[in-house]
Amino acid sequence: MKAEIRWQGEVCFEAESGSGHKILADGPPDHGGQNRGMRPMEMVLMGVGSCASFDVVHILKKSRQDVTDCVCQMNAERAEDEVPAVFTRIHMHFVVTGRNLKENQVKRAVELSAEKYCSGSIMLARGGVAIEHSYEVVDAS
Repeated sequence: MKAEIRWQGEVCFEAESGSGHKILADGPPDHGGQNRGMRPMEMVLMGVGSCASFDVVHILKKSRQDVTDCVCQMNAERAEDEVPAVFTRIHMHFVVTGRNLKENQVKRAVELSAEKYCSGSIMLARGGVAIEHSYEVVDAS
């Protein structure tokens, strides 16, 4: 996996993935930024949520569950008054919508992502971040 980060001036950077996708990262105005893009730690949080969501949907599809939507709502806490201001806790709440979804299958998909498959959340958890998971099932019928 590769990426290239190009300085755009001040504290703004354009990040390009090895697959050719680009995003803009910028700092807040009180740190010299112009708020033109996401904060780098927001990208870390969104990366973890995307990784886990990918797993949950993939596992449910393999289990022949009729998933129509999956939203991962995330809340994170960071170390206060410390440098680096690392994540200390992340809560991931999955709202999984579908037709005739089996709650035990959704529960199992969330558990498998957390314990076995999500590289991002497992890496952060091994680094000391307390990661909590919850879910709800919404019937689309």
